[in-house]
Amino acid sequence: MSKITNILMVGVGGQGILLASDIISLAAMYAGHDVKKSEIHGMSQRGGSVFSHIRFGEKVYSPVMPEQGANILVSLEEMETLRWLSYVNHDTKIVFTKTRINPANVTEYPEHIEQVIKKHFKNSIMIDPSQISETTGSAKYLNTVILGLVSTYLDFGNEAWQHAIRENVPQGTYELNMAAFTIGKNTVL
Repeated sequence: MSKITNILMVGVGGQGILLASDIISLAAMYAGHDVKKSEIHGMSQRGGSVFSHIRFGEKVYSPVMPEQGANILVSLEEMETLRWLSYVNHDTKIVFTKTRINPANVTEYPEHIEQVIKKHFKNSIMIDPSQISETTGSAKYLNTVILGLVSTYLDFGNEAWQHAIRENVPQGTYELNMAAFTIGKNTVL
């Protein structure tokens, strides 16, 4: 049986989770992998939860990964990170942002999420979106910066990423997205 890599991407509607998962999936295909993807974005347009399972390897039979099966968890919202911890294990790399978006009817956000995650998961990296915005000039490239960081965990060549980004980002934004991707790829944490 061939090794399957599982990436779980989570966040809130409007953060670019689906675009980022499309880019990873296409880059994996360009790198020669069989790829399956599953996504849910139900109420995402109203600030609801969005998630995407991405699985790739020599041959993938199911688009949905098992619990504790994620090799990488990417979360663009702190509470969403907590919601999906049943999919991680002690080897999972967790990349999450210091972003808080209160769900509907929630007035008090849980405190110390970053400390809890870092205490229990040694392979976790917290990204501060305000620092990314300062570096890229815009918060809208956060997901592409994170893709650059995630690319350092994967064996895809630069050409696969370039083609996948070019085919998925809005026309006229390729250079800005590639600059953001390169920032993420060169981030030393």
